[in-house]
Amino acid sequence: MTNTLPAARPRVPNFSSGPCAKRPGWALKNLNGAALGRSHRAKIGKAKLKQAIDLTRSVLQVPADYRIGIVPASDTGAVEMALWSLLGARGVDMVAWESFGSTWVSDVLKELKLTDVREIKAGYGDLPDLRKVDTKTRDVVFTWNGTTSGVRVPNADWIAADREGLMICDATSAAFAQRLDWPKLDVVTFSWQKVLGGEAAHGMLILSPRAVARLESYKPAWPLPKIFRLTKGGKINEGIFLGETINTPSMLCVEDYIDALLWAEKVGGLDGLVKRADANARAIASWVRKTAWIDYLAVKPKTRSNTSVCLKIVDPAVTALDADGQAAFAKGLAAALEKEGVAFDIGHYRDAPPGLRIWCGATVQARDVKALTLWLDWAFARAKAGLKKAA
Repeated sequence: MTNTLPAARPRVPNFSSGPCAKRPGWALKNLNGAALGRSHRAKIGKAKLKQAIDLTRSVLQVPADYRIGIVPASDTGAVEMALWSLLGARGVDMVAWESFGSTWVSDVLKELKLTDVREIKAGYGDLPDLRKVDTKTRDVVFTWNGTTSGVRVPNADWIAADREGLMICDATSAAFAQRLDWPKLDVVTFSWQKVLGGEAAHGMLILSPRAVARLESYKPAWPLPKIFRLTKGGKINEGIFLGETINTPSMLCVEDYIDALLWAEKVGGLDGLVKRADANARAIASWVRKTAWIDYLAVKPKTRSNTSVCLKIVDPAVTALDADGQAAFAKGLAAALEKEGVAFDIGHYRDAPPGLRIWCGATVQARDVKALTLWLDWAFARAKAGLKKAA
């Protein structure tokens, strides 16, 4: 039984949670219009960057009075820009339940050294009690979708509409696959290499009018490096939000992002992208319901991600192992599938509990997810048989 390979194979075995799978039909020749060998400050370069910003606004349905900028260093750069430029004006609630959220907590405490900080945290698989977050009077930093735990906020109902502080949201594995409640958010960040499968190293920073007002009325106590500076002479640097990037972007990556955004429009814009991600997540859910050895890391169904789906192995023969043994078992499953060429990069994040992490964003095809589940069963049966022999 364990030696019988499933008949169906995923046509595209790329299930990495970042960089993620390229869009269906992607080819390098699609990028022939890239402004290669040209300055990003030339007319053609600025036009390409502005097109990327305008398409982002259209596909994500960003309000007209929110500013959208392309910034260095992927989502990490965008988040750090926001933290270093905006925090310190009032107390801040840091909300975290997985690796990246915990990183922002550490940066605020250890690097910015803010003192009026409240940590509102939960372990992998759970959301913190969002009722404890003071969204009325304090700034708040949180991730919309916890990429390394597969746990997301179900909505923004917990955020005060008449808030005085800023809501700073790391949305890198949510944007383009989950609906963001723009009126409840003041800063939103993401990277190109997530849901749309773009190339890495570029981040997006979206600011509400309230965030702009903070930038123009508050000066942090610490010096800001050039790549973090969003103002000039006490006013917002409008050029950043028109395509005049702070540092040199890759025009090939810009063209790739534009290609992904144009594809997004063809599949129905945000509605179509959410529908595709939801279909992929349903394929996993259908398999989990009928499979005894696997379960979600996310405890509550309403908080389960439709992009970075994180799973834990619950078979008694595996849970009886110590932590190192469970991690080795999970890594063995991922390695066996990679060796067969049917699934790449589906191991758990290095700081997360042992298990699997399967990307189900919009560029993945549901038929490939369904085919993958057959191979997961094959790999598990094979690995469990090995455990019995070892015993």
